[in-house]
Amino acid sequence: MPPSHLFADRPAQPPEPGAVDALISQTRRLRGEVDAVRRDAVANDDDPQQRWQRALCDLAVHQLDDLGAHLGQLRVGVPEGVAPGTGADAEPEADIAPDPAAEPDPGTAYGEAAPARTGSLLSRVGSAEWNLLTDEVSWSEELFQIFGRPAESGPMSLDELPSMVFAEDQSVLQGLVTDCLIDGKPIDGEFRIVRTDGRVRTVHMTGEPVLDSDGCTASMWAVLRDVSELRRSQRAVRESRDSLERSRQIERTERRVAVELQEAVLPPWRGSLRFAHDGPAPLDVAAHYLPAASTGLIGGDWYDALALPGGDALLTVGDLTGHGVAATSSMAMLLGALRGMAVAGIRPGDLMGHLNQLLETSVQPALGSAMCCRYDPVAQTLTWAQAGHPAPLLFRDGTGHALRRPEGVLLGATTGGRYGETETQLFPGDLLVLHTDGLTRGSGAQDDTGTRRLLALGPRLTEARDALECVRAVVEEFGEEPREDDACVMVVQVGR
Repeated sequence: MPPSHLFADRPAQPPEPGAVDALISQTRRLRGEVDAVRRDAVANDDDPQQRWQRALCDLAVHQLDDLGAHLGQLRVGVPEGVAPGTGADAEPEADIAPDPAAEPDPGTAYGEAAPARTGSLLSRVGSAEWNLLTDEVSWSEELFQIFGRPAESGPMSLDELPSMVFAEDQSVLQGLVTDCLIDGKPIDGEFRIVRTDGRVRTVHMTGEPVLDSDGCTASMWAVLRDVSELRRSQRAVRESRDSLERSRQIERTERRVAVELQEAVLPPWRGSLRFAHDGPAPLDVAAHYLPAASTGLIGGDWYDALALPGGDALLTVGDLTGHGVAATSSMAMLLGALRGMAVAGIRPGDLMGHLNQLLETSVQPALGSAMCCRYDPVAQTLTWAQAGHPAPLLFRDGTGHALRRPEGVLLGATTGGRYGETETQLFPGDLLVLHTDGLTRGSGAQDDTGTRRLLALGPRLTEARDALECVRAVVEEFGEEPREDDACVMVVQVGR
């Protein structure tokens, strides 16, 4: 009985857009009906016709399960950029006995375009029977189509069949046939065939031996189906999942390296910054880094406070564009250069100019904003310069305001950028909040909501016991927000 008779009353129809769930339901319902037919066939297993019907029902169940898997993939969606039939283990198209090291695109013969994928699912299913007593062989019309063999050439015997099987898979076919004929085992396996037109197809073969009255194998029947498209789709899904997992592993590794590099560079300021002499009261410094919520990668934000050899203090925060190892490594380079130039006595304005030149000639070009402050504890003056960076916020007696910014463009934005300086007098009890723009950035360039929220913390910051408690207050106000960029904040409290 030809396989197409099983579903003769159910012609294949192209699915309507948006009807995938309905198709899945129909597939499940049809599978239940096929199961009922199969149970009836099992009840009369002695009838050869019933055995054929059962085999076709088994095949139909395989087909419906595969169809359900395809529809499930369609509903979930295959990751973008992965085309079926691509990948390292895609099936080759080759002449007979092809070179495994040179595999052309799947589904094509050498120098030929891939044929259109047309025809119903059942057009890729064929049946065969080999009579061992009479040497008669019968093939269905569909099986000739699967093998690309002209019907006038006649069906192939079991001895001839391996000549069309892919060289590496001939042992698979031999094992299936041997187990069936000698041990009476059912056939259930896959192998690749090389069609007469040179195209390689994957064939799934199921079947059983037919025994005579003495219990010896009299004939062998089999149902063969072309599962090439299904295997390509499965490989596409598997390869896309593997690619996604590799990307995730790379991302996790990059994040770990970036975090380790950042932790090695940024100082964990949780106490006082003391000066070389015993005169002025120390600065109390604390800082915190807040990662972005929209990405899992560490950015190029930094903060630093350093007691300089002459007794002054260096206070700086900055932000480089980008995320990951590239951003953190560039940040480490700038921060190291900034410390060295500050120790050498270079003033903040000139220091910004040198950083601009350094970033401009870097192997990994980037833009950055920065602020560099030099505090003189004897004169209690803060001299600072900035490069496209938010101004420090000065809190005194419970109220705060932003300091007037000197001129300065983004680091790396232009050659020979000019950076001015400004000087601010500080008094005991004053509190400075230095931060990157990721902390207070609003929805637009003119949106200062974040800055106003930060200034509104003035009474709470003034009442805080130390700089660390001030940082905690800022983090409580801004830390849980789903910010698009990472940020850092540093609080400096002038001792009384």
